[in-house]
Amino acid sequence: MGAAEQLVTVVAVILGGLTTHLTNALTERRRKRHELSTRWDDKKLDAYASYVERIRTSIFLAVELYELREGLRERNRDESEIKADMSEAGHLRGRAFERIMLLGGDDVVEAAHDLNATALQVDWQAAGRITGSLEHWRERNRAAFRAINAFHDTARSDLGVSGSVTGGRHPERDLLLPPR
Repeated sequence: MGAAEQLVTVVAVILGGLTTHLTNALTERRRKRHELSTRWDDKKLDAYASYVERIRTSIFLAVELYELREGLRERNRDESEIKADMSEAGHLRGRAFERIMLLGGDDVVEAAHDLNATALQVDWQAAGRITGSLEHWRERNRAAFRAINAFHDTARSDLGVSGSVTGGRHPERDLLLPPR
């Protein structure tokens, strides 16, 4: 084998090694980037689901208090117990909201702000901080659940999930309420 052939062989081996190294480095970098993205998506999903769960818990406690105060429910628990549970639920809701602030995109954060403000209206009427009729109460609850659906849509978009929970294929549904 001549010197030129040996040089070509060495250059080919070096190029092959460099190409293999470059390909492996790029593949590993892509894999790590995907892992990181997936890890944050998992954290976001947990944060979004936890926030909605905390909001719903707060609303259900507010409903219990409102119905007790308005005489629409039998007294199974004392008003002070429900208020204590509402206070704890509000604290947990605040912590869940902070996770949204840390992990959510701009649109998700704004949807969470809107949802929080709407849900607080339900809490306030239940506790007697603001007044309103039964129809006001029902409209505040409807608004809260519309805001939950809007939050769901925004969160789904942020996570790259196709479809929506509102719109033409999913018409707005009313609250499941007993007859007046």
